[in-house]
Amino acid sequence: MRILIIAALVYIFYRALKSWMLKNSSVSGRSTPGRDASEIADVMVKDPYCQVYFPQRKGVRLRHKGKEVLFCSKECRDKFIAENK
Repeated sequence: MRILIIAALVYIFYRALKSWMLKNSSVSGRSTPGRDASEIADVMVKDPYCQVYFPQRKGVRLRHKGKEVLFCSKECRDKFIAENK
């Protein structure tokens, strides 16, 4: 019985230490070398024509019926325009 209690305490200590170390490493403010903060925290959007997800910052923009629509490429944008004339 003592072995189970000791094992449980060691496990709890290990989990608390691991959680504390991960929290402190993300708070330190260090970023990945060579990467911009906007590159890391980018929003994924879905192309309305070809149905693939891509980073919003790389999207090809089109104003359609008063709304801004994002496409993954110029080809998908052009196909969308041709179908929605």
